[in-house]
Amino acid sequence: MKLKTIITILLVLVAMTGLANTYKTIKSPVAMACVNVSDGELKVREVIMRDTATTVHFTMEYEKGHHFRFVKESYLMDEDGHHYPLRSAEGIALDVWVQSPESGVTNFTMHFKPLPKKVQVFDFIEGDGAGAFMLLGIHDGHVKLNTPTMQQLSAANPFTLPDYWFNTAAITIRGRIEGYDAERFGFKSLEGFVGDVFAKENGMMVIDIAPDGSFEKQFMASYPVSTKLYAKETKVDFDEIPFFALPGETIDITVRRNAEGCHECVYHNGSSHEVERWLKSKLMTGNLSNQLALFQGSFSDAAMLAEEVWQNMLYRIGMVSHRDHFTPMEVQLALSDAQVYLANAFLDYAMTMKYYVRKQVDGVYYDEIVDSVNWKALNDVNSYAPLHRVDFNNPLMMSNSHLYSLVNRIQYASPATRAYFSAAGQQRLDDYYAVLRKMLGSKDNTLMAQLCLYQQMLTEFRSWRTEKERTIEALKNSPNLPDSLRQSVLNNIPTVESKYKMFSNTFTHPYVKTKADEFYSQEMGQTEWATPLPDAPMADLIRSLSAKYPGRYLMLDFWGMSCAPCRSAIQESKELRAEIAKRDDVKLVFIAGERTLEGSDAYKKYVAEWLADEETVCVTNDDFTRLQELFHFSGIPHYETITPDCRRVRDDLRLQGFWNFDNELKKLIERLK
Repeated sequence: MKLKTIITILLVLVAMTGLANTYKTIKSPVAMACVNVSDGELKVREVIMRDTATTVHFTMEYEKGHHFRFVKESYLMDEDGHHYPLRSAEGIALDVWVQSPESGVTNFTMHFKPLPKKVQVFDFIEGDGAGAFMLLGIHDGHVKLNTPTMQQLSAANPFTLPDYWFNTAAITIRGRIEGYDAERFGFKSLEGFVGDVFAKENGMMVIDIAPDGSFEKQFMASYPVSTKLYAKETKVDFDEIPFFALPGETIDITVRRNAEGCHECVYHNGSSHEVERWLKSKLMTGNLSNQLALFQGSFSDAAMLAEEVWQNMLYRIGMVSHRDHFTPMEVQLALSDAQVYLANAFLDYAMTMKYYVRKQVDGVYYDEIVDSVNWKALNDVNSYAPLHRVDFNNPLMMSNSHLYSLVNRIQYASPATRAYFSAAGQQRLDDYYAVLRKMLGSKDNTLMAQLCLYQQMLTEFRSWRTEKERTIEALKNSPNLPDSLRQSVLNNIPTVESKYKMFSNTFTHPYVKTKADEFYSQEMGQTEWATPLPDAPMADLIRSLSAKYPGRYLMLDFWGMSCAPCRSAIQESKELRAEIAKRDDVKLVFIAGERTLEGSDAYKKYVAEWLADEETVCVTNDDFTRLQELFHFSGIPHYETITPDCRRVRDDLRLQGFWNFDNELKKLIERLK
């Protein structure tokens, strides 16, 4: 063989060897979080890292018949934020809608620009559009990551809480979306939930966008707020505005296209500008906690999953804060958010377990326990050990928009509710705090525990004001009671003031005590039993319903097809409602939100079966949100009472469902005479 031929063959072999140079294969890849895949799950089966390309074998598990899409602009992102664009794909067409097959499983492969050898963890980002699929923290499941502890991250980023943290004042959010066109963007308003844990009522906030793209909204706040304004549907690569604001601030925001052609928020002033890196980062610790919130296994397995989620959160905070050059305040806010998300996710799991352990037929849950092991764990305070990871005295947690939900979850956790209702008077409060100390892993009554009791106070205050009347009514129904005992009961009915003092004396946090005193003074100063509806969006709908049934009280039942407690209440009260329907002084009105005014086929079928011949109103989801803003509520079912002259009845006299309807309506009518 000639030397020239031998050299040519060797060069070809070298070239072929180079093309096939694989320096890492991950046979068991795992991801920390799957994002925006609401009808299924995106998984990685294998990763092959070559010097010519990084090949990722994906599996998309998606509900059969549903459609999904992957775009050509997909990329991988390493720990330093460098992008590695998609080059080609096999087994799936790009930029077109794909229907999930009968099996619900689609396997496909993508080839990207090669990742460097040193990369241990990377993300898959399906383009920069709104709602893009993401797989965060892809890595070898057999390789232990170098994860910092919370103490290490905190010590490396010292931060002193500002004196102005606890304050009550208005926040103004204003700005403009450059190039805005309602038809092209697909939305005319933004909405968000700004829950104030000290407020008696909380609802959604809706911000209308002017034709020129400008918007402005003012709301009251009792502490700094970190949340998002978002559009439910969008036709562009933009659907949300995150912001961080202190009470008293005006935050000015412009949404414009950046150098890459993607919409981004520009914060011109205030606290949002100071923490802009944190607001814009793809930190997404909340998404990392979703698998815990949706977990359906045992409490012991949930505890192990909680630890895994916590480690993933810390790793991601360490990586992203270093990559995006967070300030100490931004790192501390990220850590406080992670604690909120971890606690909320575990308590969401526990709340859902309340339903899993019970017998369920056609969406209705019964008292029969079908899982005694998890039922016992649900009520055992020791099952909540994952919460001990969280510093429930950390005031930075209060800025997180999920704080309101977290307080609610702790307040109604099974061990807490059992303790609260096992005794009365001061003993009840003592027992409640004792269980919360064990459950939250603290030796003192934490800020969070005091917020839980504060919420109990808000919930019960309406009944304190009518306790004397209820006791007198009970005595009337007990004719054989000795007069001496009857008088003793009357003399010992606790006053509203005494009840309040019993609660407020437990509030050792000065701001909680201040807000409690403000609430008490405001409530005791109320003299009106009902107030006119404001001149606000959707108030005319209520006025039209009142005009349709002149001379009648309206009980509005806000519900939804996705709300199991709503459907249970409707189904279990059918016979009661049949009796109520015979009355000529009241009318029940059921209001639900759907994608269209006509409602889905499932909605129509349900109404035909359970609400036939009753007054049902179907509004769009956007208008339902406006009703939540009008009546200051976020959860459903929710009940409102409207007087015959179309005024909103005060919460302590409102009809609260169907089970004590006649008595509640009788007292309401007597009050409003």
